[in-house]
Amino acid sequence: MLIDMDMRLRARSRALVCLLVLALLGTVTTAAAAPRPAAPATTTAATTTAAATTPHTASHAGASASAAATARWGDRRLDEVAFLTTHNAFTNYEDSRWSSVNQSESVRAQLDNGVRGLSLDTHWYERSTWLCIISFGSDCYPSDVYLCHGDCKTFAGATYALPRQTFHGTMQTVVDFLATHPQEVVTVFLEDYVGADQLQASLGRVNGLQNMLFRADEWGVRQHGWPKMADLVTSGKRLLIFSDRSDREQLGVMYDRSWTVSNFWSLGDLGNDVSCVSRWADVPLDRQEPGFRRLFTMSHHRNVPTVLTAALDNGSKLRNRVAEQCRTATGGRDPNFVSVDFHRLSDGSGHTPASIVAELNARR
Repeated sequence: MLIDMDMRLRARSRALVCLLVLALLGTVTTAAAAPRPAAPATTTAATTTAAATTPHTASHAGASASAAATARWGDRRLDEVAFLTTHNAFTNYEDSRWSSVNQSESVRAQLDNGVRGLSLDTHWYERSTWLCIISFGSDCYPSDVYLCHGDCKTFAGATYALPRQTFHGTMQTVVDFLATHPQEVVTVFLEDYVGADQLQASLGRVNGLQNMLFRADEWGVRQHGWPKMADLVTSGKRLLIFSDRSDREQLGVMYDRSWTVSNFWSLGDLGNDVSCVSRWADVPLDRQEPGFRRLFTMSHHRNVPTVLTAALDNGSKLRNRVAEQCRTATGGRDPNFVSVDFHRLSDGSGHTPASIVAELNARR
């Protein structure tokens, strides 16, 4: 009986071994029969085909872009075009929690709504442990270049806002807009309170900026004048940056006093100072230079921005000031950049900053 039991156990063991072997063979067979990913040769072939058609496609796209640019801008040069510009574009209700603002919309919304010039204030903020503690962790930002309206630590909502707005983050917004709008040109004006090395480090963090940055020296603007708008668009160099500091031209950031004329920025507290006088005593608005014409930046806003006063200032008053004061002061020139607060507001006259800029472009 014991022998029989032993024989039965051995038989069961052999059966189990056979089943295991068959299971393994089945797994191998199933794995061998399973479909495999596409072979590298297929990918290579597709890549080769795409590469073979890329030059033709790129050429066609380039020709289309050039034709579209010419159809839109004609032969007009940069100094023959007007752009709607927003004063203190970063102080708005959407990008951060400002209590005193110059614009209602975010920087991206301003661009989407036709603004092509932005004025920004750059300041260096050194990380503050004290602010981090008293804000219960809501203001623990690292040292960086930020957009502040005065000191970056004094009055939350007035001289700075939370969340803090990095300069490179806002510039990334500009570059991203340009990347999706290949016919557009944007100009940034910096009221600049940072070192050249700090500005360089911040700009270096903006993906795609260098490919779009216009460099006046490389284009020989002093010798040949400003390029045609169609050439700017076709080349892809559609971002201009000006600063009120002179030591950053090597970064591709132009010193505004060398390249522009500008009127004094304020209409006064009551908004009644509509005279058009130069911002810089040594750079008159009608300055003439052989073979080169400076861009004209016209500021039209009060010391303290409000929705009510901007609505009063942004219609007929702006239109009349361009025609009667500034055009005379500049020797018959129209502004290239019209800078206002609350750019979508007007006095109900039918004239808005955007329509006035369109009218200026139609004159040229």
